[in-house]
This record gives sequence, structure tokens and C-alpha cells, in this order.
Amino acid sequence: MPPLLKTWLTLCLLLPLAAHATNREQRLPNGFTGYTSNASVRHAPVKQAALRSRPSNAASSRSVPGVPVAAMSPKQSSDVLSRAVNVLGTPYVWGGSSPKKGFDCSGLVKYAFNDVADVDLPRTSNAMAQGHGVKVAKGDLKPGDLIFFNIKSRRVNHVAIYLGNDRFIHAPRRGKRVSIDTLSKPYWQKHYVVAKRVLPKEQQQLNLAKR
Repeated sequence: MPPLLKTWLTLCLLLPLAAHATNREQRLPNGFTGYTSNASVRHAPVKQAALRSRPSNAASSRSVPGVPVAAMSPKQSSDVLSRAVNVLGTPYVWGGSSPKKGFDCSGLVKYAFNDVADVDLPRTSNAMAQGHGVKVAKGDLKPGDLIFFNIKSRRVNHVAIYLGNDRFIHAPRRGKRVSIDTLSKPYWQKHYVVAKRVLPKEQQQLNLAKR
């Protein structure tokens, strides 16, 4: 990707995250869909918006009233979202985990979190849902949280990265490309299972100590 385009994408991500840190909300432009198609320009710049900070009632593996869940730093969130957005339009490939070879859903997530210190995610969406991070309520989602779905299965078999403002980025399925979708769509509401916040080990231990 050209350096100038990478700089633009990074700025698009950093500005909303800075707003998130100061409890200001930015919305996506009217009419923005975020989808990429074979006819569209690959890696088009995308603005992501952040939700206002609200206390969460989730911790570790169960809800604990009054105990807020820690979050990644704005820089860590920015790094994760930047890596994910930079590969918009990459074809879905089962087992893929790189821009050159393509991505499946969990491969995209693992790639996006690759440079976050002290985070080593499992390779499959079901393993990510079962054994890593802290649960968060759907209403308390923040940019960088993972959203899990069960599609044509009783167990988790799809994962996406939350961008803010009800949007998420994912590698959908065969024949599709890495794209942005909306959590409020009936299809995703129907198949939604759980959301988790991935934290570096030190932050996760600190969060557990507050329980």
C-alpha cells in the first residue's frame, strides 16, 4: 500500500479514537457503507467512529455489577484497527492469515492483533471465544472488541472486530472480501453470541484484581 494512503488511513483511525478518549462521539458520513467490491478501489480509506465510554457490567467470564472492564490503550486500539482497515478488500481464503494469501475470519483478527504486546490469540474463532479476553455487554462495545457469531452451527464459528458506531470489520466467507458491516442488521442480531475485550496480560490481571 502506498505510504501516503497508509498515513491517511492512520489519521482516519487516530482522530476518532482521540474523540473516544475524551467522551466525544463521531459518526460515519451519511450514506457510508464501508463495503468493497471487485469493481471498487481496494483499500479505500475508511473513517471509524467510537462510542462514548460507559461503565461495563462484565468482567472475566461473568457479569460483576459496578466493576468496569479495562480497555486497551487508544494507541493499541488504533494499531489493531489500522492493520485491519489496511487490508480491506483482501479476498477470503479459508485458513488464510496474511494480506498476500488472503484471510479467513480468525486469521484477520489474529493478524490485526499481531503487534499488540502480551497478546497471543488462538487461531480459531471458537477458541478465541472460549479462552481469551473478558466478556462485555453488547451495549458497552468499544473499538477493538471482538464480536462472535454462530452461523449454521450451534457453536461460535465466526469472529469480527468492532469499529465503533455499530460497525465491524470481518472476512465474511468464500467468494467475499474483507469488508465492513453493521451489527444492527437482523441477520447479525440473530447469529450474535457474545463479545469479548482482548487485553494485554497485565491489564487483564489488573481488571481481575478489582473484582
